[in-house]
Amino acid sequence: MITAELVKQLREKTGAGMMDCKKVLTETDGDMEKAAELLRERGIAKAAKKSGRVAAEGLVCSYVSDDKKVGAIVEVNAETDFVAKNEEFKAFVNDIAEIVVKSNPADVEALLSTTYKDAGKTVGEVLTDKIATIGENMTIRRFARFESEGIVESYIHGDGKIAVLVDFKKGDSILAKDVCMQIAAARPEYLKREEVPQAAVDKEMEILKAQAMNEGKPVEIAEKMVQGRIGKFYSEVCLLDQEFVKDSSMKVGDLIESKGAEMVRFARFEKGEGIEKAEENFAEEVMKQLK
Repeated sequence: MITAELVKQLREKTGAGMMDCKKVLTETDGDMEKAAELLRERGIAKAAKKSGRVAAEGLVCSYVSDDKKVGAIVEVNAETDFVAKNEEFKAFVNDIAEIVVKSNPADVEALLSTTYKDAGKTVGEVLTDKIATIGENMTIRRFARFESEGIVESYIHGDGKIAVLVDFKKGDSILAKDVCMQIAAARPEYLKREEVPQAAVDKEMEILKAQAMNEGKPVEIAEKMVQGRIGKFYSEVCLLDQEFVKDSSMKVGDLIESKGAEMVRFARFEKGEGIEKAEENFAEEVMKQLK
């Protein structure tokens, strides 16, 4: 007899749908391993059909070498938050981050062609297997990898929602962790003012000038006001110009300088950012599953 507990165990192991789990367990007389294999065999043929589905959930993850000289963050997406909590999926994302650090692929395409640990398969082939087993479209969206003369540090926020990676030429892990949390919370776009594209600065100055003139200020006064207000723009988009979240009396740049440290770069990934999610009617989705 196939019990509800047995179905639950197979679903948690593979992420496959309840009805699929019950069906293969019935066919294999309750053999968990054979049932999982059967799901994989049948799912491979279905994996291609799932590739068009929007995968905006998932996880971001990090891996840093023991000597803190090399680190990476990755984003792997799935269709639902349920899969993101699946232990098999979590282990896969962790493996991908480690592979990025150790193999140094040039891009995602190269990563997919990289050997997956000691599995005798490529990352792309293992990804296809996971899609088949778990039953959802999944994509390795992006990664960032730093090699450092000093130290690399990372931070994961919100159980895999935000990942931050920093590279310090000089500094320690305590400072690097604090800066990681700053980046996670304050969402800077650039490290310093010199990195902001001139086009972005010009556009902001036009907006500020228009705002001042809308307040009734003459052109020459408006232009002077722009110079005073552009600092606020830099304090929002540049990490070194931001107020330190743990002590608003100092800027992040001042903090780093006070520690005799030197920061080189950072990367910040937020799960699903920029991906347009399809709006689904929950009742309709349930009906589709039942059919």
